Amino acid sequence: MSIYAEDNLLLLSGIQHFAFCPRQWALIHIEQQWADNVRTVDGNIFHERTHGEELTERRGDIIITRGIRVQSEKLGVTGQCDVVEFHRSPAGIALQGREGKWQPYPIEYKKGSPKENGADELQLCAQALCLEEILACTIEEGCLFYGEPRRRLRVEFTPEMRTHTKEMLRQMHEYYQRGYTPKPKPAKRCKACSLVNICLPNLSKTVSVRDYIATAMEESA
Repeated sequence: MSIYAEDNLLLLSGIQHFAFCPRQWALIHIEQQWADNVRTVDGNIFHERTHGEELTERRGDIIITRGIRVQSEKLGVTGQCDVVEFHRSPAGIALQGREGKWQPYPIEYKKGSPKENGADELQLCAQALCLEEILACTIEEGCLFYGEPRRRLRVEFTPEMRTHTKEMLRQMHEYYQRGYTPKPKPAKRCKACSLVNICLPNLSKTVSVRDYIATAMEESA
């Protein structure tokens, strides 16, 4: 497996953008384009509250840490975990200044509700892979906490998910090294994208003037 230099590390959070739309990821991470909408602003505020709390606390047999920086030279990514809990467990690892063994349990906070494309699960899996490399351990599961339903969703890091995550990161590095931005592929997801006015997905379609005007009027309405 290749070892990536620090200058070639990609942002871990980018895997969520890539899973949503490879073009969106390229516009942000290769072309340095960005635009906020209501969803992105709310999401940023939600994460600021998560990271703004006390960094470490203990609740019985659980140690809660926030904002841990992680990176993987094998996967070529770097980023930050929202929350990593350490559960007391005989199968865990030793922590400096703590008695006993502790099992890492990553938790990612999301403003909205569960998504169908699996992007959040892949981002959490990437965090787990980074933690495994840093801590020399195995992490079998973590969870996603969604702000709208206010509940946790357990995520098992299966061999299939791990393979999918690694393959997606490999594709991201390939695009990044080539400086390649995929062509737009208009889809329903475009309406929720903050970069729709930069991406201009509708320009990739050949339509008549009549159809273009009709669509524009419908969107305005």
